[in-house]
Amino acid sequence: MMSKTTAAPSGAQVRTYRKYSWHNIKKDFVKNWPLLIMVAPAIAYYIIFHYIPMGGLLMAFENFKPKLGIFGSQFVGLKNFVDFFSSVYCWRVIRNTLILSLLQICIDFPFAIIFALLLNELASAKYKRVVQTVSYMPYFVSLVVVAGIIIDFCASDGAITSIVGAITGSYDNLLGKASCWRPIYIASDLWKNTGFNSIIYVAALAGIDKTLYEAAEIDGANRFQRIMKVTIPGITDTIMIMLILRIGQMLSVGYEKTILLYNPQVYETADIISSFVYRKGLQEANYGYSTAVSLFNSVINFALLVTANAISQKYTESGLF
Repeated sequence: MMSKTTAAPSGAQVRTYRKYSWHNIKKDFVKNWPLLIMVAPAIAYYIIFHYIPMGGLLMAFENFKPKLGIFGSQFVGLKNFVDFFSSVYCWRVIRNTLILSLLQICIDFPFAIIFALLLNELASAKYKRVVQTVSYMPYFVSLVVVAGIIIDFCASDGAITSIVGAITGSYDNLLGKASCWRPIYIASDLWKNTGFNSIIYVAALAGIDKTLYEAAEIDGANRFQRIMKVTIPGITDTIMIMLILRIGQMLSVGYEKTILLYNPQVYETADIISSFVYRKGLQEANYGYSTAVSLFNSVINFALLVTANAISQKYTESGLF
């Protein structure tokens, strides 16, 4: 039996293809140059601050010394990783990070969806705009200012401490109690981020066909049934995409708020991977060690992202890639 083979393209065909492709690129640039210029700063941002710095990952395998540079520092292999996994802080920071992330996924994430659903049910457009504006405002307040407010409210003579003290009889600084740190962190997250996080869900709700609600109402569905049968299925894809992205950041809880609020008294519950990297890298100048911890963090996040995306595609037929 004769096998069929595909003839390789000739040199002339390759040159013609390249010329045709270059012509299309030039034509597309001439047609869409305003859009390309608009997106250029974003592309430059990712290249300069995300791709070029990836060369610094070599520090994770070195005893990095700034005066010697990346290529002049001593290569130590996996020593920084071994030191991290054998340290007393390893499982503490991983545990705290996972617990905080799970609390955010279980509380913050659905709260934004519920808030968007409630906004969608408001009949008065004017009242809806007022509620949206008020809920968005905390997001634009500086995190330093927010942390200052929290510190003042949770001090021994603060407003929140006074309320808690009237119930429990204890007027101690709440941020000095390990058992209170996570509830304060999550509650302040809800206040600051719920309105802004709901924007994408509000936009998705606006795209649902209104005739579906009319058909459901004709069929006798009440408001709750319309939400369950029309509204939520209409934004399921958006919810899944946002959930995948959130799972992909499980070990990337931001250090800014943590280092502004925590203190050595609550390290046992408040110290997370990003704050640990901050202390080791910037305060102790142990750059190789902190880079190794950060690289481990990124690898785990990538694995979680791919896994969550695969599960989502299998069971919901929606995913990032």
